[in-house]
Amino acid sequence: MERIVFLDRETLAPQISLRAPRFAHQLLEYPSTAPDQVVHRLRGASIAITNKVALREAHLRELPGLRLIAVAATGTDCVDKAWCAAHDVAVCNIRGYAINTVPEHTFALILALRRSIVAYRADVLAGRWQQAAQFCFFDHPIADLAGSRLGIVGRGVLGQQVAALGRAFGMDVAFAARKDALARQPGSLPWNEFLATSDVITLHAPLTPQTQGMIAMPEFRAMRRRPLLINTARGGLVDEVDLAAALDAGLIAGAGFDVSTAEPPAANSALLRIAARRNVIVTPHVAWASDQAQQTLADQLIDNLENFVSGRPSNLIEEAA
Repeated sequence: MERIVFLDRETLAPQISLRAPRFAHQLLEYPSTAPDQVVHRLRGASIAITNKVALREAHLRELPGLRLIAVAATGTDCVDKAWCAAHDVAVCNIRGYAINTVPEHTFALILALRRSIVAYRADVLAGRWQQAAQFCFFDHPIADLAGSRLGIVGRGVLGQQVAALGRAFGMDVAFAARKDALARQPGSLPWNEFLATSDVITLHAPLTPQTQGMIAMPEFRAMRRRPLLINTARGGLVDEVDLAAALDAGLIAGAGFDVSTAEPPAANSALLRIAARRNVIVTPHVAWASDQAQQTLADQLIDNLENFVSGRPSNLIEEAA
C-alpha cells in the first residue's frame, strides 16, 4: 500500500475535487506545512505531494522510503532535484493546465493598465465624474493595443498562447532571445532590441539561476518606449526594488504583477509599497487559478500518481538542476 502525503492541500480551492487514486493507498492531507514539520509528516510516506512546500536535502535525506515527489504545479524550484536525481527519487509536475487562465489573466492586466481602468474607477467612486464640465474627462492616458508591440519572454505553451491573443488584438508580437545568448532562435529579437522596442513586456519564463533577477535597473533603462511590465510567472524574475525605482523615474508606464519574490509578501515589501499606485495592479498569485484550470491540475496530479505506481510514469522532471 502506498502512503501518500499532501503537504499543502489549501493551495487548491476547496471546491476542487481530488479523486481517489485507483491503487491501494493511504492519503493524508494537510492544509499547510511549515518547514520544521516536513520530515515528521512525510515519515513513512512513499509519495509526497507538494505545491509550494520546499523539499530540500536536509528533509529528503531523512526520508529513505520516499519514491516520488509529485509537484501540484508546473514550477519545481521548491524541490532539490539534484539530490533526487542522485538518490533515485522521481519528481513529476503538472503541465498544460493553465493554457487559458494565465493568458487571460495576463491580458486582463494589460487591458486594465493600458486603458487606466483602475484609475478611472477610483475617480468615479471619488465623485470626479460629477465634477466634470463635460460628459467625460481625460485625467489618465488611454492607449489601444492594436499596432503596439507585445514583447514576450518565454516561448513555451503560455508564451505562445499569449502571442495568439496579442495577434487577435492586432498587436505586433515579438519574442525575446535569451539574455546574453550567443545565438538566438529564428523569429526572436536580440535582448537589447527587444527591451528597446516593446510597448508591453510580459514574462512567461521559469525561475532558474539564469533567470533570477533578469529584469533589473539596467533592463529598465534600456526600455526606450516606457512599456507596461507584466509578470504572471515568478516573482524572482524581477528585482522589485528596482521596479519601484523604475516607476519613480518614469522608465515604465506601469506594472501588473501576479507574483512576488516572497509569497505572501511582507507588508513592507517593495512590491506592496507600490501596489496602491494607479498604474500598478498586484494580484495574489491567482492567474493560474480558474476553477477549470484547478480541476484539470487536480485530475492530472492523480493521473501522475497512478501512472507512476503502474510503472509508466508521466511528466517526469529529468533535469538534475
